[in-house]
Amino acid sequence: MARMREETLRGRKLSTDEDQVGDAQERDLENPPGEDSLGSDDMSPLEKIMTLEAELAQAKAKVDEHYDHLLRLQAEFDNYRKRTQKEKTDIIKYASERLVVELLPVLDNFERAASSAQLNPDFNAFSQGVEMIFRQLQTALNKEGLKVIEATGQPFDPNLHDAVLRVESDEHPENTVVEELQKGYYLKEKVLRPSMVKVSN
Repeated sequence: MARMREETLRGRKLSTDEDQVGDAQERDLENPPGEDSLGSDDMSPLEKIMTLEAELAQAKAKVDEHYDHLLRLQAEFDNYRKRTQKEKTDIIKYASERLVVELLPVLDNFERAASSAQLNPDFNAFSQGVEMIFRQLQTALNKEGLKVIEATGQPFDPNLHDAVLRVESDEHPENTVVEELQKGYYLKEKVLRPSMVKVSN
């Protein structure tokens, strides 16, 4: 009798355990892992799908906005590149414009001097006219930064002077420019052309 009661109690305990396991499995099916992030447990599957679709639409709208912004930036940069390239080309093309404008009056005076010499063969007047034009040309070039390199009597400097002859000289120390054969020039701080000189031994 006692044995039958013990088996009955054991059967009831197993049945209770099985019921608890079954309830847990049903809860797992109703609430799959990870679904808590979609919202409340009270949300139906349809509501969860609608929520996900709304979030997806919002994310897509942001992506489209960023893409449009990127396209605008790319177009602006392309226009900027074309504009700066044109400006650079124009700068190179018309780099001498200011100098040419400065030289136009000199050209005009040369033309007048040549016409005057044909009508009036006065050598002194022609010489004075040419001298005036020469000074005008010097002034125009000096405004652009042209400067004469000092040569005669200066120590020989291979960066500034081009020695074409070496001569004996009692008047100058060794390695001194004794005569300038052709003037040299700076353009601002750059040596445009070295002076052609004779140098003492």
